[in-house]
Amino acid sequence: MNSPSPSNSVQLSEAEIQEKLRSLLHKEGTWVDWGKTCQELQKAGCNPADIFEASGFQASQQNIIIVASQVYDGIVQAELAPEVLTYYKGPKTDILYELRILNQKQRANAAQLAYDKKVDVDGAHEIARIIKDVSRMSQLPEGFTQNPGDMVAYNCWKHARQRKDLQERSRLIAKGLKFAYSQPARETIERLLSDFTVVASHTAPLLPIYRLDSEEELIRIVPLVGTYPLTRQDIEAVAGVEIQEPFRSVNIQTQGIFVPIPGWQAVLKAVDPVGYICNSDRLPKTLTGQVEQVLVIIDRAAQTWDVNSYFLLETADGIELQWSETEPKNSIIGQLVVVVRPKRILDEGNITEPWQMDD
Repeated sequence: MNSPSPSNSVQLSEAEIQEKLRSLLHKEGTWVDWGKTCQELQKAGCNPADIFEASGFQASQQNIIIVASQVYDGIVQAELAPEVLTYYKGPKTDILYELRILNQKQRANAAQLAYDKKVDVDGAHEIARIIKDVSRMSQLPEGFTQNPGDMVAYNCWKHARQRKDLQERSRLIAKGLKFAYSQPARETIERLLSDFTVVASHTAPLLPIYRLDSEEELIRIVPLVGTYPLTRQDIEAVAGVEIQEPFRSVNIQTQGIFVPIPGWQAVLKAVDPVGYICNSDRLPKTLTGQVEQVLVIIDRAAQTWDVNSYFLLETADGIELQWSETEPKNSIIGQLVVVVRPKRILDEGNITEPWQMDD
């Protein structure tokens, strides 16, 4: 059971682990103690599933009481009144858990407000969200202060002004008056009782979310060796790149030139690809059209001859891309992955013409 994690770990002997599990099983102490014990066990390398089996605390329960106990320690440090601390030991783990998204000072203020208004878990969730959102504003409208009660009151005032439905508007006004801390805030909300002007609301725009669906959208970054003619040493001297999922980002630790290649299947399968530039007339087979520069991608990790592939070989004159019906005598540097021709650019003078087509 004991397999400590390398960072932020806690060293516990097997006897200490068993004692803590026994304490959890018999629910000794308060829920705050349980949360701290679960955290210590997890930091000591105990799997949440093993803790559940030995103590009866499900993994989700462990997470809640661990986080809630951290929030509780924060409000203790903020020196809230003893009756507030006693209230949250009630237990009120679900309410404290909702305050996790706030910083230390905001948690204490929100905990005090939740205690004063005796809100349930949904109310605590709303308070935390409002405080987090409103605190981002550089300045609240005149009449409202940075007190958490006034923040909730401001949120009610803002939404009440946007409602045409009188019943919903009245509900928000009443809620705003319940939470308003300062007198100016109360007066600002009370003015809505006689001012029925509806203010247009502005909703947040949709997030520009896209999902990578096809392999060709998974660009691969390939080191560029240079322009032909080259030597084997040139090819081998270029450092590869480390690909990190899920977005195929690369960790480039050396200086160099790199080229993006669409995620064609052959490119994605290559283990250690590098590229070089040469004229198309230097390829083993003649390409149609005029001679142009092409990008040759080879996989340095693929050095086993295959009759169905082209290979970059070391020759007396340097390096050369060849196909061989039998295993070549020359040393293999890498297997050809793909030859990329440059994008065909339309005539600049006609590029704006709607009938212009690339044939």
